[in-house]
Amino acid sequence: MRYAIQWLRSLVFNIQMYLAMPVLGILYLPAAIISPKGAIAACHAYVRWVLWTASWMIGLKCEYRGEAPKDEVMVAAKHQSFLDVLAIYGAVPRGKFIMKAILKYAPIIGQFGLRIGCIPVDRGKRGLAIKKMLADVQSGRALSGQLIIYPQGTRIAPGVSARYKIGTGVLYRELGQPVVPVATNIGLFWPKRGIYRKPGTAVFEFLPRIEPGLDLDTFMAKLETEIETASDRLNAEAGFHG
Repeated sequence: MRYAIQWLRSLVFNIQMYLAMPVLGILYLPAAIISPKGAIAACHAYVRWVLWTASWMIGLKCEYRGEAPKDEVMVAAKHQSFLDVLAIYGAVPRGKFIMKAILKYAPIIGQFGLRIGCIPVDRGKRGLAIKKMLADVQSGRALSGQLIIYPQGTRIAPGVSARYKIGTGVLYRELGQPVVPVATNIGLFWPKRGIYRKPGTAVFEFLPRIEPGLDLDTFMAKLETEIETASDRLNAEAGFHG
């Protein structure tokens, strides 16, 4: 019975979460057209709404640890669910993402994504995608801020191993920016698929930044070790031992 009630609460939460997106998109549309700051304000408002409704509708709270960056850096995060996208974006002042090129045609998400500085790339063409990321950032077409990237490229469930893709290392080497790793255990509460959301406290931990200057192999090994070790620790804190 308890599971069924939580499932129903999760369903209602999911519905209102997605309905809130076009509502806020329409409300903030004039401001977003005038300036990217309007689009950024809209996205932060949406994050606040989702985190607030999650806290009382499904009993899921978010805890931040460490220092979220405010300068121009890359944020390399563990990716386990839709909520980590929102939570990490909401923690930084001017986040932007590398997004699938097809998403730029999606209503609301696509247009606001482009307005806040997201970089659309065709992930089916890996080499060209990396070159485009670099060109957009270096040319100034990409707005300044915190470039949020997912080294594993997709959502990975807690306890599942998946390799870290070299694109993150190439960006680190070519851009010469610090990288702030982020660990999380959100996947224990908000899985990759399905409606059910588990109550509890999900943690997002901003780890010490990795400064520029490391060779590619050393950087990739350090990034993976730090994110995976911290994420495993957060999983264990929540009672998961995969």
